[in-house]
Amino acid sequence: MDTETLIRARFGALPFTPPADIPAGLALLLDRRVTRAYRPDPVPEALLDLVLAGAQSAPAKSDLQQFSILVTRDAAKIAQVADAIGTMPWIKQAPVLLLFCGDIRRGRQVCAAQGRAHANDSIDTFLNASADAALAMGFCIMAAEAAGLGTCPISYVRNNLALVQGLFGLPEGVFPLAGLTLGFPAKRNETSPRLPPSVVVHRETYDDSGLAAALPAYDALRPPGKPRYPEVHGPKPEGCTWSENAARQLSVPERANFRAWLATRGINLG
Repeated sequence: MDTETLIRARFGALPFTPPADIPAGLALLLDRRVTRAYRPDPVPEALLDLVLAGAQSAPAKSDLQQFSILVTRDAAKIAQVADAIGTMPWIKQAPVLLLFCGDIRRGRQVCAAQGRAHANDSIDTFLNASADAALAMGFCIMAAEAAGLGTCPISYVRNNLALVQGLFGLPEGVFPLAGLTLGFPAKRNETSPRLPPSVVVHRETYDDSGLAAALPAYDALRPPGKPRYPEVHGPKPEGCTWSENAARQLSVPERANFRAWLATRGINLG
């Protein structure tokens, strides 16, 4: 697929003129898609290890590497996660489920081993650990794509904290960021259009004055979506635009128990 086709698929237009030839790795990034249908073929252990090595190649704040990745191939355990979520039965098709976690525990243990007190149990450390885990997941996604595998991030694992804590044996100081299904694709989703760069990329200073004007055209790129929170905002049989669904979702408090759960796990956001 040529570069212009990749750009048009991502933005619904050609918002800039790309170079005629781009590296294969960059083309892979532009063509990234989620996978929600998997073949039953197992992922070879050596290939999985290689993809996980790609995840660990992500940058980390101050080289502290405050994340952990939990791996399960247990179909029953994966099914428990899918059943708890309730709206994503396709998760059960995935031969591998990864759980990306922020890990503050390891730093505490390193400090103890060096005879020093860990003095950074703070919201900044929580943010750094979250960023480390997110970067690792992003690198994992691209490593998987390069290896011919498909993935889909699952933030809904944070809706079922007690279940995830129990299934994966998460100790104090370790918290889930997101799950990631992984396997050989039975099919790939279509490219998901993104907001125009003019809305997301700010040069020299932040300027969102063009947002309102850009949204109608962007909404027109997206097929009508399943309405978010119909029990709160009411059903809409014809579906919702992207901006309407974003507003529906963002106007309902989500995962309000997360902070309290973190406190029970020794993570106080002070």
